[in-house]
Amino acid sequence: MADRQTLKTDFFPLEGSPPVEWVIDDELIPYEIAQKEMEERVAAIAAGEANERVWLLEHPPLYTAGTSADPVDLIAKDRFPVYETGRGGQYTYHGPGQRVAYVMLDLKRRQQDVRAFVAALEKWLIDTLWQHHVRGERREDRVGVWVQRPEKGKDVEDKIAAIGIRLRKWVTFHGISLNVDPDLEHFTGIVPCGVQKHGVTSFVDLGLPLTMPEVDIILREQFEEIFGPTHSIGPSGLAQKPEGE
Repeated sequence: MADRQTLKTDFFPLEGSPPVEWVIDDELIPYEIAQKEMEERVAAIAAGEANERVWLLEHPPLYTAGTSADPVDLIAKDRFPVYETGRGGQYTYHGPGQRVAYVMLDLKRRQQDVRAFVAALEKWLIDTLWQHHVRGERREDRVGVWVQRPEKGKDVEDKIAAIGIRLRKWVTFHGISLNVDPDLEHFTGIVPCGVQKHGVTSFVDLGLPLTMPEVDIILREQFEEIFGPTHSIGPSGLAQKPEGE
């Protein structure tokens, strides 16, 4: 079986397909609202009633449990809300300063190959990092994107981006998270993705004080190189309102 490094990662849609809707929310989106919105959009895409969509957002601090999550890896059970998900993977953290991108694509219009789709998501992240002069790398024994940290010691590496997906009728949902400037201490409440040996990093932790809009521009450019054209449609209107409103 081919490894993810050698899989075909061109995921352009069939000719004549509409561009992927590109949605960015600048305010925090509650996780349960995002879950409901994704479920509805995926059902509509599968039914041929809606266009594909990539939804970029941030969540309030929380932990999510994938289908392979081991309860032992939830160290701080009462620290943040914990949400069960249907995506693959184990425990992850989401919070302010982390760019989450929910990727809702119809693989029937592209490639019906889940491993190749994961490889394409990894390439998207790796190419985005490289545009910021960060070398992200795949690891065949674990999903996500990793950065070598020789200044911390021999063979030390940190995770800068996570991937967790789910498919329904060949439509993808959930997606990726990229650490721009989250509170890295929040990751200590879990064993991220079940990997104890390595740590977690971010653009800011690597000495790159990037803003979320700066990262979003490159994410979109690199997405289009792999998945094809996009079309901005504005925010979702589902942002969490400040207390008192």
